[in-house]
Amino acid sequence: MFHVFCLGFLCCSMVFGILLPVYESYKAVKTKDVRQYLRWMMYWIVFGLFMCAETFTDIFLGFWFPFYYEIKVAAVFWLLSPTTKGSSFLYRKFVHPAFEKREPEIDEMISQTKERGYNTIVNFGSRSVAYATQVILQTAVKCLKT
Repeated sequence: MFHVFCLGFLCCSMVFGILLPVYESYKAVKTKDVRQYLRWMMYWIVFGLFMCAETFTDIFLGFWFPFYYEIKVAAVFWLLSPTTKGSSFLYRKFVHPAFEKREPEIDEMISQTKERGYNTIVNFGSRSVAYATQVILQTAVKCLKT
């Protein structure tokens, strides 16, 4: 029974949480309607945070909380609805102020992560080249000995 609810939520989330907003976002870009741009950008920001939170709440609440998947479907509809403007409400009330307050810290963390990632890739690449060179030289020496 659990799998039926999970599958039902995934289908509803895919159709109403992703595919419909993708198409509506496409139409907003096509018509160049700034109000629709803002609406869908706020939706995608809130929905992205919803999906991140869902990763953890599914682990802890999915089995134990009654009507968990039904509540998630209702939450997606609430975020999406032009009547309730759920994503706009959450964005303006919580997300924007939180990001604005922590923007310098987040930017610094992203910058450091990029730099560390670049340094790690360069270090790994140079080690890989050194290792490959060593293997090739050892193989060549073995071939010359025989």
